[in-house]
Amino acid sequence: MQDPLWVFGYGSLIWNPGFPVAERVVARLSGYHRSFCMRSIHHRGTVGAPGLVLALDPAPDASCAGIAFRAAPGTEAATLAGLRERELISSAYVERICPVVLTDGRRIEAVTYVIDTGHVQYCHLPMEEQAQIIARAVGGRGPNAEYLFNTAAHLAEIGLADPDLDWLAARVREIGNATP
Repeated sequence: MQDPLWVFGYGSLIWNPGFPVAERVVARLSGYHRSFCMRSIHHRGTVGAPGLVLALDPAPDASCAGIAFRAAPGTEAATLAGLRERELISSAYVERICPVVLTDGRRIEAVTYVIDTGHVQYCHLPMEEQAQIIARAVGGRGPNAEYLFNTAAHLAEIGLADPDLDWLAARVREIGNATP
């Protein structure tokens, strides 16, 4: 286990890390982009009506801005166990240790959850189809739209622009307002 333990968050971990944090720093991970490319059958959807959640999708020339969290000293084992329970609920995510660059110039190794592109939950859908799914799906942790709205709002709050998430959030609100 790493000491210190760093975790890279790019979706719900940004607004709900779920573990004691000693330090949080805006960071960048190369080789991946944030994408609603994972069908959610537990947290934000069901097997019968999957939602969509964010995953790190490999792309050689891409990078993803997010937050690097340093777990509070003495909580490393519990943090890793909790993350594995939360993130590895299905085998769609793969746990990796990835090099991450912090905005202050430090280079660290961080636990990161990336999509398994060979997994049945992996998908690439047009943005409108993503919006339609997210607007309606609900899972064990609540509405899929709530997940999108929280992630988009927290990215904006820390100054990280994500035009795709902003478009999706606006479109999902439109769909929600049109639904009786």
